[in-house]
Amino acid sequence: MNPIDPNAAGPASGGQPLQQESYAGQGQPKRTGWAAQPLDSSGCPPGAERAEWLEADGLGGFASGTVSGVRSRRYHALLLTATTPPAGRMVLVNGFDAWVETPRGTFAISSQRYVPDVIHPDGASRIEFFEYEPWPRWRYKIDDDLIVEQELFVPKGESAVFVSWRMVAGIGDLGLKLKVRPFLSGRDFHSTHHENGSFRFDGEQAGERITFRSYDGVPAIIAYSNGYYTHEPTWYRNFVYLEEQARGLDSVEDLASPGVFEFSLSQKPTVLMLAAEGHAISEIESIEARYAQVRTIEQRRREYFSSPLERAADAYLVKRGKGKTLIAGYPWFGDWGRDTFIALRGLCVATGRLEDARDILVEWAGTVSQGMLPNRFPDQGAQLEFNSVDASLWYVIAVNDYLLAAENQPLVTDDCHTKKLRAAIEAILAGYNEGTRFGIRADRDGLLSAGEPGQQLTWMDARVEGREITPRIGKPVEIQALWLNALAIAAKFSARWQPLFEKGRAAFESKFWSEHAGYLADVIDCDHQPGVVDLTFRPNQIFAIGGLPLTLLSKEKARHVVDSVEKLLLTPVGLRSLAPGEPGYAAHYGGSVAERDGSYHQGTVWPWLIGPFVEAWVRVHGSNAGAKKKARTQFLPPLYEHLNHAGLGHVSEICDAEPPHTPRGCPFQAWSLGELLRLERSVL
Repeated sequence: MNPIDPNAAGPASGGQPLQQESYAGQGQPKRTGWAAQPLDSSGCPPGAERAEWLEADGLGGFASGTVSGVRSRRYHALLLTATTPPAGRMVLVNGFDAWVETPRGTFAISSQRYVPDVIHPDGASRIEFFEYEPWPRWRYKIDDDLIVEQELFVPKGESAVFVSWRMVAGIGDLGLKLKVRPFLSGRDFHSTHHENGSFRFDGEQAGERITFRSYDGVPAIIAYSNGYYTHEPTWYRNFVYLEEQARGLDSVEDLASPGVFEFSLSQKPTVLMLAAEGHAISEIESIEARYAQVRTIEQRRREYFSSPLERAADAYLVKRGKGKTLIAGYPWFGDWGRDTFIALRGLCVATGRLEDARDILVEWAGTVSQGMLPNRFPDQGAQLEFNSVDASLWYVIAVNDYLLAAENQPLVTDDCHTKKLRAAIEAILAGYNEGTRFGIRADRDGLLSAGEPGQQLTWMDARVEGREITPRIGKPVEIQALWLNALAIAAKFSARWQPLFEKGRAAFESKFWSEHAGYLADVIDCDHQPGVVDLTFRPNQIFAIGGLPLTLLSKEKARHVVDSVEKLLLTPVGLRSLAPGEPGYAAHYGGSVAERDGSYHQGTVWPWLIGPFVEAWVRVHGSNAGAKKKARTQFLPPLYEHLNHAGLGHVSEICDAEPPHTPRGCPFQAWSLGELLRLERSVL
């Protein structure tokens, strides 16, 4: 198979790698921690309750929380396991309270938020420093003579978490005790937990091991520690999660606490390991030996990656059955077709993880049905959801990127793999050409028509109370760009697609270009009515110039589009989904579920779109070293700065349309990070 190379001079993965331990590789400052600052009104370091860390286990589960330690989401948890990786996710251990007992008194090193809006205890006020590389680590200043460090990490491939504490400065360890009271639930990760008589507090003790079995059908919690456990069962009521409250969702929770772990605090680490039975190694002779071993392994594994961005990318690659897939975003998304193929180009191909890219693409190759790939990779026994026109086309683009990068690496791909990928592409194009679900079919002009009432087939797929916010029925502009690129890719190994490609390409510019407006229509032949045009100014037109192998416009018109998009849609963190002044423009994303969904693609900024925009900008400015250097300097620094806010080390799903462009949605989004990596490694 001969993939299309947009650069012509070499493989798409030929960009310069990031420098070790530097986000920018171009002198951009690296910030991975918070130093002590004056406290805000909540008693936390400024920004510490909004900034979130993530530790993913490679199975779909994870641990996550805020810098302050105050849980602000129902998804924040210490042990969140995927019971059928990467799905069936359940929260087993939500968090803990911890405090240090000294001869001078008792001092908290944790904080919780309770109804109505009370933070207790005051542990967050003692945070002297926090860093998230290579894993979350807090330093608490107890007083002038005592500093305690807490760190946690999740080992790759196990549903487990290790938490440790040690004294890093003090007057001695005589009489210093650390006590930890864990909070348990055993619920679906989308729900909340409430006090009930069915929760089982009893713990089965055997040496260093204690087993908690909260409910039938829920994985048991295996706890190991080098301390002492005292059974003191009680309920903690009315935790409140501000992010859920702001989203108009259930935000109050009760949690069960079976007892307290007590440790003698010294310079030697005190260790607590929590694991989901059946999803982690749970037969351990010595927790201290196990902790030291796993910590060393995990530290070396993380040092293997050439940059923090690559380490962040690793969080999205997870196991599914005997294969692999990508999580679209943490904390609430699963693996989705469209997101997988867009994100894979940056997370896997651009970073050289070609075997992972191959395994994912080959796995999906077997799911083609009537030319369509499912937009949701099913849980076992679940029905496939074929509700996307672009997922299948993005698959073709991802295969092309992968084969370009693997051309000279026969150990990565072989004829068998290539045949499977080629067969999937043929099946996709044949299905679309002949006609498939939801009115998807090649029209007489060579372009692709798609859509019917009640369906949202493009990436702008929000729906409120049964109404599609952006139905885009007809011929959406980015779907044509994807379709024509897919035809050109397939034509390299099957000449049957060349005439259709040429017909469609000839029709594209003449039908989508508006001489009066000076840009491309968002949809033509709206509602399948020939000649009806939607000139709403949206970012989708950028794909005719960047983000895909081919540029489909003449140089002058391409420059007009890029300049217009830059003027009306570009923000420091991505492109707006609708231009200011257009009907329905939403300056901010927030409110109830209906309000949020209604503004999702009505101005809200999407960071993943910075990838196609910057690529388009470089192409119209000459694609030379000077243009690339200017683009890197002009467009990337705000994204590097964004890595230090919201999802730490990651890129958010969306941001507000207007300054200060507050991050919203998922704080850890695969395609957002993937496009930043693709820019770094392939485009620039």
